[in-house]
Amino acid sequence: MSDVRENQESSAYDVVVLGAGPVGQNVADRARAAGLTVAVVERELVGGECSYWACVPSKALLRPVIAVADARRVDGARQAVTGRLDTERVFARRDRYVTDWDDTGQAEAVKSSGADLFRGHGRIDGPRRVTVTRDDGARLTLTARHAVAIATGSRPALPDIPGIQEARPWTNRHGTDSSTVPGRLVIVGGGGVGVEMATLWQGLGSQVTLLTRRRLIPRMEPFAGELVARSLTEAGADVRIGTQVTAVRRPDPTGPVTLTLDDGSDLQADEVMFATGRTPGTDDIGLDTVGLTPGTWLEVDTTCLARGVDGAWLYAVGDVNHRALLTHQGKYQGRTAGDAIAARAADLPVDDGPWGDHATTADQHAVPQVFFTDPEAVAVGLTAEQAAQAGRRFKTVDLDFNAAQGANLYADNYRGHARMVVDLDREVLLGVTFVGPGVSELLHSATVAVAGEVPLKRLRHAVACFPTVSEIWLFLLAAYHRDRT
Repeated sequence: MSDVRENQESSAYDVVVLGAGPVGQNVADRARAAGLTVAVVERELVGGECSYWACVPSKALLRPVIAVADARRVDGARQAVTGRLDTERVFARRDRYVTDWDDTGQAEAVKSSGADLFRGHGRIDGPRRVTVTRDDGARLTLTARHAVAIATGSRPALPDIPGIQEARPWTNRHGTDSSTVPGRLVIVGGGGVGVEMATLWQGLGSQVTLLTRRRLIPRMEPFAGELVARSLTEAGADVRIGTQVTAVRRPDPTGPVTLTLDDGSDLQADEVMFATGRTPGTDDIGLDTVGLTPGTWLEVDTTCLARGVDGAWLYAVGDVNHRALLTHQGKYQGRTAGDAIAARAADLPVDDGPWGDHATTADQHAVPQVFFTDPEAVAVGLTAEQAAQAGRRFKTVDLDFNAAQGANLYADNYRGHARMVVDLDREVLLGVTFVGPGVSELLHSATVAVAGEVPLKRLRHAVACFPTVSEIWLFLLAAYHRDRT
């Protein structure tokens, strides 16, 4: 049954949103705030991947691991840390934060905004039409006066190698909803999911082997992956860089899995997780009825209006447009798209120029990302390699965190590194990367500096409190000034 009111007289809405995750909810909220009528369609849990199998459960599980690691870095506290983590309580904590995979609260939140929620599989059926097929087979057609927004996210992409299906590998969903610690866990993939899951399961007691074809977290500065690899190795994980899996086999469905590697050797484990990328959730949503190709990433303009569709009515927000597969960036796109839909519906000017009210400019210049590894790795904007590829005239400024007294007080023998990428022509920041314990809380200051294009001459007046980890800003700016004079 639908969650929509039974006395609903019309299936016509101003806006129809496919997907009730955080991205779709943000589109709906902004459209409703502008007075538009909104229908939201969801085939799984309201709240989406982030709430139940990604950001929320992974951070709920990682926090105890990181908290213990932080305590062990402080003399006097480390002596109080004895024994291992209580995995039963760690999993129970996760279950609380995902509300035992019950989406009642989030469904009520959608409806309390004034939107109507329809449960079922939504498919586009020509311009401004969406057909919803419910679990009982009943069908309902919704029409949109102004816009349809696709916010159907992405799914794990498994490599096409022999034996992959029979091996029943873990994906990010198994990595965050499992409540049994495997004795031996192989994780394939060195991106954000791979390194976070390696940190988590090694901390919970698995013997983790992390396999990757190239360096860890390759979209960050090289030192980020190097420091995370070093820490994982010290924690007991086996990190193998430059390794590829060519086949997997699991003849006994309840037995171990064997991986064949590109050097011809075999590796056996109790479970294997593939964290080797994502594929768009666009394969069965009716794209072919409007001239688009099912199963593809959707190209959009800066307001998230889909290209290749006449009439300026179809939007693609979040993972499906492949700009930044990050929940917070998708929510930013959702807010922007919702405001743009409202402006166009009211025939008001659309401010879609750089940094305009209806532009997703940050997608190109100021995407923040954080990996809750040990140590944490955070970045915003361009890396040095990306700045060079863009033809920028730039300078990098690098410092170890022990330059800041606050870092040394935060953790004995604090180990971390910071880098600024400075635009030499304008003397503003193009990018910032921090790696170290607790640096996730420094990321927003870096994001403000990059997105706001704050001149370094002014940024030096942003005084960091003593003694905090954020003092690293003072030393980075001083090093830049010293090298320029």
